[in-house]
Amino acid sequence: MSLAIDDAVGLARAAAAPQRYGRVASVVGLGVDVVGLDCAIGDVVTIGDPTAGSGTVDAEVVAASLTGLRCMPYAHLSGIQAGAPVRAHGGPLLVPVGPGLLGRVLDGVGRPIDGRGPLTDVAWVSLDNTPPPALERTRITEPLQLGVRVMDTLTTVGRGQRMGLFAGSGVGKSSLLSMIARGTDAAVSVIALVGERGREVRDFLEDDLGAEGLARSIVVVSTSDEPALLRLRAAFVATRIAEAFRDGGADVMLMMDSLTRVAMAQREIGLSVGEPPATRGYPPSTFSLLAQLLERAGTGARGSVTGMYTVLVDGDDHNEPVADAARSILDGHVVLDRKLAVAGHFPSIDPLASISRVASRVTTREQAAVAAVLRRTLAARKAAQDLIDVGAYARGSNPLVDAALNHEAGITAFLQQRMDEQTPFDDAWNRLAHLTTSMGVS
Repeated sequence: MSLAIDDAVGLARAAAAPQRYGRVASVVGLGVDVVGLDCAIGDVVTIGDPTAGSGTVDAEVVAASLTGLRCMPYAHLSGIQAGAPVRAHGGPLLVPVGPGLLGRVLDGVGRPIDGRGPLTDVAWVSLDNTPPPALERTRITEPLQLGVRVMDTLTTVGRGQRMGLFAGSGVGKSSLLSMIARGTDAAVSVIALVGERGREVRDFLEDDLGAEGLARSIVVVSTSDEPALLRLRAAFVATRIAEAFRDGGADVMLMMDSLTRVAMAQREIGLSVGEPPATRGYPPSTFSLLAQLLERAGTGARGSVTGMYTVLVDGDDHNEPVADAARSILDGHVVLDRKLAVAGHFPSIDPLASISRVASRVTTREQAAVAAVLRRTLAARKAAQDLIDVGAYARGSNPLVDAALNHEAGITAFLQQRMDEQTPFDDAWNRLAHLTTSMGVS
């Protein structure tokens, strides 16, 4: 029998196979209880009867027991009632990957929402994937240009590193991400907007990212009004797309705004299926899920996924549970300071509170030396700030403080940067070296 005939027979058998149906037992809160189906965790089902005119909703199995399944919807449950039929798809969610996604905007399960027609030149793969084994990951030895001077020099990022941008609301995290998307020299950028305001999505795409940035980016969007499962899946869809490019040998920049809203979505799901609340209402699964998500970024046997994750700290408390857990997993953190933002200092990065754990591996000895000079100068100025404010500081008491005061304008000009300005990596280091040389301290 020829291969074509074999394929045709296989398709005919699949079409003729009996459909498996269950029914809705109850709809409570965010979830749907289903009986009569034998499905695994992660399988996709369709709730409702399309012939009845009430519409259908796709959902995912998130909990299972001998008495039935607990499903969470990808859309709102309006119109779904007890007794409605439920059809199993026979497997987990499949997502698109490949070069055909460049320049496209997708929803939380990988469907195009940009009005540019169906996806082409893509493959469909399972959403689930395992991180590269620890001993098969290549070491991080090369820096990655971000185009932001203060980050490229004082918190240098390596290819395959995972960094967190920690800040309260309205301090400039999304704007900083857009600068990185335009200024990075990574081949591909994958951007996940999780739990964002619907109003801000188009502004981000057209103003912050722009046509040039979008052309080499893939944007996955799930706004704050969408169901918790869709918001959660958006983070994993973006990660899976980035992994596919990494497996092809590319250096990928994965940006997620925000990791905190991913945790909040998991909190809604966990509490809905009966998990006990723990720290600040987050169930235990939230923190294990963060580790599973973040570990999927990084280097592989070839290629890399450099992760930039914004963390929305509650009430500017950088020790709240999600921020604390993320900081322990990530390879560094950049702290955005509200006082700097209020003063019009952009990007509002506090270099003394920020650190990159791989900076020493991806910078030269000379680069590390000039960065250390500026850090020491800023630290000395901060320690003497109270004396300076009351006019009690005597010039000549500390050479580092004197240098900070004498070159305050130059230091500020280096640390600040316009949103539409990108500084090449080498230019940033040359400018820092010139600044520290003019300061005359070591």
